[in-house]
Amino acid sequence: MPLVVAPIGRQLRIVKIMTDDKTKKHLENLGITISSTISVISQSGGSTICMVKDGRLALDKYIATKILVA
Repeated sequence: MPLVVAPIGRQLRIVKIMTDDKTKKHLENLGITISSTISVISQSGGSTICMVKDGRLALDKYIATKILVA
């Protein structure tokens, strides 16, 4: 399922990132890699606030729809 519709508060595993290489490299630098864990903290105003490792990230709706989790 896309990250934008993921349930809040659950640990999820990233299974696929469907973006261009430049964006994918940027997300990898932020800790968003395939098989890593991520959890959604909140969703508001088109942004998805996520917990990745020990930090929080805000992702816009476009990027959050391109990250598939299970």
